[in-house]
Amino acid sequence: MKTRVAVIYGGRSGEHDISLRSSESIMQAMDRSKYEISEYFITREGKWQPRPILPEPGAHPDIDVVFPVLHGTFGEDGTVQGLLELADLPYVGAGVLASSLSMDKELMKRVCHERGLPVVEYVTRPRGSLDTAEITSHLPFPVFVKPANLGSSVGISKAHNRAGLEKALALASQYDRKIIVERGIIGREFECSVLGNERPEASLACEILPSRDFYDYEDKYLLDQAKFELPAKIDPAQMAELRRLAVECYRAVECEGMARVDFLLEAATGRLYINEINTIPGFTSISMYPKMWEQSGLAYPKLIDRLIELALERHAAKKATRFTR
Repeated sequence: MKTRVAVIYGGRSGEHDISLRSSESIMQAMDRSKYEISEYFITREGKWQPRPILPEPGAHPDIDVVFPVLHGTFGEDGTVQGLLELADLPYVGAGVLASSLSMDKELMKRVCHERGLPVVEYVTRPRGSLDTAEITSHLPFPVFVKPANLGSSVGISKAHNRAGLEKALALASQYDRKIIVERGIIGREFECSVLGNERPEASLACEILPSRDFYDYEDKYLLDQAKFELPAKIDPAQMAELRRLAVECYRAVECEGMARVDFLLEAATGRLYINEINTIPGFTSISMYPKMWEQSGLAYPKLIDRLIELALERHAAKKATRFTR
């Protein structure tokens, strides 16, 4: 019998359009001889079409496993994962804790720092307390200004002076109540895919060569001018260390299923920094998560198979846990 997969896509976040592209790519890659697909579309206003998933065990006997393809808030941040836990449905990707922790850029960095993993210096401020003088007393220019809980570079700016910082803070505060400001690293950008539950593995890494000042939303999805080196042209020791750090970051936030870990390599020091971890990475036709696995020997359809297997394995393991006395 075919495995019945519910694909959830769309959503209320600023990454709605990317979700549409990712879900289309995933569904096209699914082997229809193995899978029967049902679609759950969430509008920008949060309406489920044609029907919602109910938070009740046994309410969806027609679903064997859920594949959430919701980037950003209201989907990648633990909210939908909590719904699926209440519904007692297996689902692809990280659980509630790892999803919410990884989405918050500050808390992710705090956990990585506690584990001795390298992260860039940063400060965080609430939306109502954005004092540029205080921020610049801690960090030199240039700085990156980001909403603490969003992805795909939405709301992110690079500021080179006080006026640019004020403009960047105003933009980021439109997207989140908490703003994170990071020391700007002059160097190279890398990404690495991680896959697995208890024994995660890292793919070969790729290098991002932006066409703009940094790898922003337009460069990622609209301009088609950014370049990629896959595998990245770094020495074997650097590649091994990058892959090791990717797995350690994944373990630090207790991720399962999949994630993409992003890195910065500082030119002046040669030091690698963990930048972010994305628990539902892009799966569009140009996204690097599946491309890195393909370069590492795991073709796109087989990657989908493995993600679904991992979801079912985790759910079966959870079934062995007692929740009552």
